[in-house]
Formats: sequence, C-alpha cells, structure tokens
Amino acid sequence: MALNTLSFASKYSSELDKMLVQKSATGFLADNIFRAKFVGAKTVIVPDIDFVGLADYDRDNGFSKAGMTVSQTPFTLTKDRARKLMIDREDMDETGIANLSGQVLGEYVRTKVVPEMDAYVLSNLYKVASDNGNTGAYAAKTVIADFLAGVNKVQDTAGFDEELVAFIDSTMYSALMTSTEISRQIIVSDFKQGDVNLKVKTLNGVALIPVSSERMRTEYTFSDGIEATEGGFAAAAGAGYIRSLIMPKKAASLVKKTETMRIFTPEQNKDADAYEFNYRLYYDVFVKKSNLKTIYAITEAAV
Repeated sequence: MALNTLSFASKYSSELDKMLVQKSATGFLADNIFRAKFVGAKTVIVPDIDFVGLADYDRDNGFSKAGMTVSQTPFTLTKDRARKLMIDREDMDETGIANLSGQVLGEYVRTKVVPEMDAYVLSNLYKVASDNGNTGAYAAKTVIADFLAGVNKVQDTAGFDEELVAFIDSTMYSALMTSTEISRQIIVSDFKQGDVNLKVKTLNGVALIPVSSERMRTEYTFSDGIEATEGGFAAAAGAGYIRSLIMPKKAASLVKKTETMRIFTPEQNKDADAYEFNYRLYYDVFVKKSNLKTIYAITEAAV
C-alpha cells in the first residue's frame, strides 16, 4: 500500500492542532499571541507597553513631555514533549492505516496531550497569582461570596470592561451549580475558542470553564518517559487544589513553537514491522508584565 507520508503528516498535524485547541480547557489562550515573534529556537519576544499618566497643560509652555516604554520582553519556552507511537502492520483492517491512525492519534491527543498541557498551563497561572499575592482560601460555606470577591479584585485591577474567565475545578463548580443563591444569575453565553464558538455558563458576565480536578493542582511533576511504560504527569507531593483561577481572557498567551507529526511506513521503520508516528509538542504559557496582577486563585491545601 502506498502512503504519502508528507501529505498525511501535514494533514494529521493540522487536525491534531485543532483538536488540541478545541479540547483543551486552556486552548483559547493560543488566540492571545498577536505580535509575538520567535527569535532563535527557544525564545519568543512579546511587546509590553508602559505609559506615564497625564500632566497639566501649560498655556505658556504647552505640552509636558512624558516617556513611553515599549519593552520587547523575551520569554523562553520550556516544555518540549514528544512520543513515538507504533501501529503494527497486522493491526490494519479494511479501513486502512489512514482511518486507524487517525483514531489512535486523536485519542492520544485527547486523553494524554490535552490533560498534560492544561495541567502545566493552569499550575503556572496559579504560580503567577501566588507570586503576586493574589490568592484566597476555599471555603464551601462562603464559596459564592469568595468567588465574587475574587472577580471584583480582578476587575479592580484589570478594569470592569475586561472580558473575564474563571477556570473552576469539579468541587467548586458543583458548589456553584447547586447553589439556589445564584441559580437565576447563571446564563449561557457564546465563547470563542480557536475557530469554534462554544456555549458556556456565565456568572455576572464571567465565563465559567469547568476543568477536571486532576488538571487543577498547584504543582506537577512531568515524567521524562525514558522507559516505554513511563510518561505523562502527576500532582507533586503536597500539591494543593486550585479551586478556581479568575483572570482576563487575554491575560496570558499559550505559545506553541511546534506541533509536528512524522510518519514512517513499515518499510522505512528499522525497528519493527509497523507504522511509526513521531509526535512532538513544544510550548509554554506567558503572562506579560502588565497582566501579572490580574490573575486571582482560590485554593485549598492538600488533605
């Protein structure tokens, strides 16, 4: 069977990239990379503008000068993750390698890549909030008041016209959804993620993004995967629970340098009589200096 590996690799990479953005809870942050540009292999430059406020106008001397600083801030990508997958030639059926590999790769991205990327991004956003003193403790009895207080704190810093999102773990999401206190205030609104328009629940105009609890911990370890049976990620020992992360939708940028797919036929594969798929994702999440104090976390210590 002939297999145009270049064509299939290009098609798979494109489709897997769409799945990554659409299935990931944090995928919409990839929309925030306007004007970012790469310099070298690992560094991305993101412009950040700082202004000086207004001054009095002088009728004799006219306008008072003020500085405007445009900082070209360098950020270094740190997450370079990859995996080799193989499908034995004999595992093919009448549907052929194209359909089978599409199912396998799609399931791999959905069950392994997406959760890990979310966990990394959310734990790093928590660290930004923690480093800037923007955290609060979770308490079931005051969950609504605490959430609204967090929203107000973010709005007070970012502005009340900013579009906000709140990543919420299953514990806090359940508490909000079952509360009779705010049930009438929760509505369904449009939410754009990549090329897809989603319907999400909102509270006081804040989009509520439910996230699996396994992706909402304060710290993770990521396996080097040297052994074939090892890989993925796990909450670090003593890691706390991120019950909610409240932030402007544009506060952080998810930057992907590469999401590539290489395909080798059994004839090209020197190690086995199988199709080989090499998947690589090189990415990181960055928060500009002007947005560092606009992220708020509600957390709970590990039990």
